[in-house]
This record gives sequence, structure tokens and C-alpha cells, in this order.
Amino acid sequence: MTHKVAPFAHRLGITTAWRSRWISGKRMPQYLREDYWMREFLRERLDRTSTEHIEIERTRSQTTIFIRTSRPGLLIGRAGGGVEKLKQDLVKFVLKKMKGVLISKNIKITVEEVKNPELQAKLVAESIASEIEKRLPFRRVMKGALQRVSANKQVIGVKIALSGRLDGGEMARDESLKQGNIPLQTFRANIDYSSATAHTVQGTVGVKVWIYKGDTFESASSKAQSLT
Repeated sequence: MTHKVAPFAHRLGITTAWRSRWISGKRMPQYLREDYWMREFLRERLDRTSTEHIEIERTRSQTTIFIRTSRPGLLIGRAGGGVEKLKQDLVKFVLKKMKGVLISKNIKITVEEVKNPELQAKLVAESIASEIEKRLPFRRVMKGALQRVSANKQVIGVKIALSGRLDGGEMARDESLKQGNIPLQTFRANIDYSSATAHTVQGTVGVKVWIYKGDTFESASSKAQSLT
């Protein structure tokens, strides 16, 4: 019987680092709840906006939310108005969920640009899901995405898997394409993984993407220490 693990969590501290960074004693439960509701709000608001991932960093005086996206202008808006509106809506949502108690008084949202979207599994998965929702042939979509990702010199291997009622078939099935190596059991392997869901008339289609970018011989924790 096989045991499946997420490549990101499987390599925490080795090739990947925590996406919530803070230290607290008695306030730990409140911080965890705040982090959860912040991520839930941003996940729903930023759905299909080419957002790669979200990081939360807390200090004694400030809470900074880093949003990595390939389309920063869409979030920033004119004169930063989009970020300010997003911050106001975020505070209202968290206050409602936390029953009027907000520990993070000073919240700052920082938008960072993703230079190469084809190297990010989440952006590739969302791109495939959006094309399937437009009723494009799934095999052509998979082959096109595979070629775009593998064209990058940093990519050693890539795998794309789809599952569901593909092309409106009567029965659900799985289809996958793979190029290169995907060493899922090697801890030093830098593998980016993500999934997305395409909502079609016939039902949902699951999309999974693995991108192998080579081995990392310096742990993520030592990298973080060297930067401080």
C-alpha cells in the first residue's frame, strides 16, 4: 500500500522553507487562526490571478504579507489603490472571523513579481485548467504546456496529470504526460508541485503538475541563516 506525500512538505527545511515565519508563545493559537483566515481570504480573492504563493512574516510591530504573482500590475492597480483596497477587505474579513479581535494591528502587503511563470507549477496548473474550461482538447493542452515548461534550461523533468471526464467522456479516466526525470523520493531534489481544478459542464477535471529543477545541496534553513 503506497503512501503519498506532498513534495513541498516532504522537503521542508531541505529545499523548501516555511511560508509562515514568526515566533510566539501564548499568542500562538491566535496567530495560527489569523494566518488561516488570511490565506483563505487571499486564496478566494486571488483565484486565477496568476498568484504563485503567499508568505506571511510577523515581527513585534508589523505583519507583512508577500504575494508572488506574474501579473503584479493587476493587483497593485493605479497608484497602489488595488493593494490598499485588498488590505481593507482583508482586515474586515479577518475581524469578522476572529469575532472582532485582530492581533496584527499593522498589516503590510508586498507584491513581488514572478519573472518566469513557466517554472512555477501552480501557474502552469492554473493555465492548463483555464484552457480546459475553454473546451480546448486536453491532449493538445497537455503537450503545449509540457513543451513550454521543458523549453527552460533550468527544468530537468516535468510531469502533467489530468483526471476526470476528459473531453466530456461518459467515464472518468486519468491521462498523464512526462518528460525527463521526477525523483520524488530524493530529498535534495528541487521539485515544485501544485494542483488545480477545472470546472466544466460535465464536471470537474483535476490537474497536477510536477517540475524538477535539479538537486539542491544547501539546505533551506542554512540559506535563511546566511541571509540574516
